[in-house]
Amino acid sequence: MSEAEVDVLFIEPFCGGSHKQLMDLLATIDCISSDFIMLPAKKWHWKARTSALYCAQIIEIKKTYKTVFCSSVLNLCELLGLCPNLSKCKKIVYFHENQLVYPVRKREDGDFQYGYNQILTALCADLLVFNSQFNMTSFLSNIDSFLKLVPDHRPKCVKESLVHKCFVLYFPISDLPDAVMTNENQADVLHIVWPHRWEHDKNPDEFFHILLELKKNNFKFVVSVLGEQYSQIPSIFETAKASLGVEYIKHWGFVQDKLEYYSILQAADVSVSTAKHEFFGVSMMESAMCGCFPLCPNRLSYPELFPSQCIYNTDRQLYKRLREYCTKKHLCKVHFGSNDFKFDRFSWQRLKPEYSAILGPPIV
Repeated sequence: MSEAEVDVLFIEPFCGGSHKQLMDLLATIDCISSDFIMLPAKKWHWKARTSALYCAQIIEIKKTYKTVFCSSVLNLCELLGLCPNLSKCKKIVYFHENQLVYPVRKREDGDFQYGYNQILTALCADLLVFNSQFNMTSFLSNIDSFLKLVPDHRPKCVKESLVHKCFVLYFPISDLPDAVMTNENQADVLHIVWPHRWEHDKNPDEFFHILLELKKNNFKFVVSVLGEQYSQIPSIFETAKASLGVEYIKHWGFVQDKLEYYSILQAADVSVSTAKHEFFGVSMMESAMCGCFPLCPNRLSYPELFPSQCIYNTDRQLYKRLREYCTKKHLCKVHFGSNDFKFDRFSWQRLKPEYSAILGPPIV
């Protein structure tokens, strides 16, 4: 291989959260040569609209790539038009999420464009990789209804042209340091964790409403509110922090250091999701792999990934589960240990060969 030949060009226009985690793990595959273009995780809407042009301007034209791997944030169709030399590459698109079922109050022209861009990207890719069966199914099954929003001259048979190149490859969770796995939680008070992004689609209002009801009814607990924060933080976070008070707060704010973050998860008792928008649930899977009991709603990707003991149907059921754990904290460990579900099937160690196989030669 000459110096101008590179196996894989990785492109991530929104390199934060799970998108960055995946890129960091892919960078550890040592059987391939690779270049990375990773843009900061700021202003998602603008990255989805314009990143193709910026990436086209910084791709080294003197290099020849065998494979292009990007997330569905990138408009791959535009990139290939701007860099026709990449058309000969094997083109892999990883769907962390899909915009066809993104919860919006009103689907305006701008909202439509994001989903439409993902459809165009899918059409010009060779391989479409989804992080869950739910993600893949919801994307494919909503293409026809989504395109019905087009007033006339609607494209046809789009779904049929994509099915053959779609498959599921679960999101890989970083291998946990041994030091983290030896920690034990000795506190008497129930420790609840919220490990999600501070955004409306994670439904923080429902979560804090339940916590404040527990407090009102004199149930004792502490909460760690973790996860990344962006420019627009829902007002419920400030309101809830003031209403809960320092007595009920263990940690409040994003934990940058991953080892510290894992330590908090391992020391906690129960991790809660109330999400309305989730295609895998990295933070909930990390919680489970740290030994923190995950409580997830019976929707989205959760029933696919978590055993029935971890699933609740309504907010009342969630309240009752947490109320029970407040007085019988040991039941978190009992319920967690009562199933033989193997979370290690989502570990990077287990999944690394599969990711390596789609990018280049298998790991020896």
